[in-house]
Formats: sequence, C-alpha cells, structure tokens
Amino acid sequence: MKVGLFFGSFNPIHTGHMIIASLVKETTEVEEVWFVVSPQNPFKKNRNLLHEFDRIDLVNAAIADDFKFRSSDIEFNMPRPSYTIDTLTLLQERHPDKKFSLIIGEDNLESFPRWKNHDQILKHFSLIVYPRPNSKPSPWTVTHDITMLEAPEIDISATLIRKLIKNGQSVKYLVPDPVSALIKAKKFFED
Repeated sequence: MKVGLFFGSFNPIHTGHMIIASLVKETTEVEEVWFVVSPQNPFKKNRNLLHEFDRIDLVNAAIADDFKFRSSDIEFNMPRPSYTIDTLTLLQERHPDKKFSLIIGEDNLESFPRWKNHDQILKHFSLIVYPRPNSKPSPWTVTHDITMLEAPEIDISATLIRKLIKNGQSVKYLVPDPVSALIKAKKFFED
C-alpha cells in the first residue's frame, strides 16, 4: 500500500492541509494519507505551540469522517527535535508492507538540502510536492522521484488562525467545523 506522509505541527490543522491531503489521495497513487504530528520542527521555534496531544486531537477531529486519512503520533516518543529521516526509517521498520511518500510544500523543497540526510530521503522515498506562494522551481524535480501535485496555491496560515482566535474573531472556513468546535470547547489559542 502506498502511503503519503504529511508532516507538520498542525497548530492547528486547517482547511489548506485538508485540501492538499485530499488532492494527494485523489490524484496520485497514494491510497492513504497519514498526518504525522511533529512535537517540534528543527527549523521552527517552539512558541505558541499547543501540546502535541491537543494537536493530534485537532487532527483526529478534522479527519474523523475520512477512513483514508490517519493520524500518527510516532514522533511523540522520539528524541527532540525529530528529524524526518529518523521518522521515515522508524516508520519503514514498523510497516515494511507500506511504500511511503513524503508530502511537502514547494517552499520546503527549496530548503531540502539543509535537511538531515536529505540524500538518503531522496534515495529511499518519493516526494509529493504541492505548490506554495512565492516558491522557486527546483532542479530536483527532473532528477529525482518527485511528483509535482497539481493544486491551488493555498496561503492559509496557522499564525493567522491563532491571531483571529486570540482576537475573538471567526475562523469559519479556515478550519474544519469539528476543529473549530474543539478549539472553542477547549479555549485553545485564546491567550
């Protein structure tokens, strides 16, 4: 089975994530998309980050009605910060029957040479790259197993969503309704 791995802090998961995951599922050979909730991104500071258990609850709320989507907490018990190559290696060990592809934004493709063991990722895993605003084309798309996803450039920011919530403003249509309900019930991002 081919599985697309969509890594992120998902702080919170939003409609842009859902659109990309749905397009990957519908337009590529990927049969399932796993949302891998990252406790800490090595390239980002840890400010305003909900606890990982709260973030995986938000992901689960978002994907509850789609059996082809799963959440993964595999990085919760790994050393921090977690590196994609280590997670991919562990997932492959635990699921030898699966063929994993990494779903990343085109902006991440630009910084990909700075990723730990990026050459090993490219050697053993395929990439599915979705467009991002203001991203530059990469020469790697011709030389490696990289699929460029035909998708709209979605510029929804979790930072904007958190700001709106903090200001008491609506995030309707920016996050799935079950995510919005959970955020309200738990008073996430209000302070």
